[in-house]
Amino acid sequence: MKLLKLSIKTLLLLFIVGTSSAQAGTVVDHIYTGYFNNKAVSGYDVIAYFEQSQPVEGSSKYQLSYKGADWYFSSQSNLDKFKANPEKYAPQYGGYCAWAMSNDKAAPGNPPFWTIYNDKLYLNYDQKVLDTWRVNKDQFIKKADAHWASMEKE
Repeated sequence: MKLLKLSIKTLLLLFIVGTSSAQAGTVVDHIYTGYFNNKAVSGYDVIAYFEQSQPVEGSSKYQLSYKGADWYFSSQSNLDKFKANPEKYAPQYGGYCAWAMSNDKAAPGNPPFWTIYNDKLYLNYDQKVLDTWRVNKDQFIKKADAHWASMEKE
């Protein structure tokens, strides 16, 4: 029991330290992948947002490495489209939450909370944040673009 409590406390501490360093704007990964895997967009197919207007889980059968992360797709066709033009389909701010980025923070973007705006994919942390972000996207994007450009990325 003591070992379990120690493990949970250790994981919590690692999470807090990792989150606070990202929020401080020191160094973040080019692509957000979470703590326990290397999947971009949690393994969702980014092409599907544009072509099916919904999040679709990708498959390890159709994957590639790009900017240090593993990208998953639901078909060979979608993988090929991404290979041909990854900047068109990759989420803005490396998949970090667009609203948080506009507030000088780096929080995870989550696949169910998304928007395509001006042919770009934006992810947000949760529904409440997404609703807030959608109200004034242009202002938030301007601030987020500036913050993202100023951040040091590995």
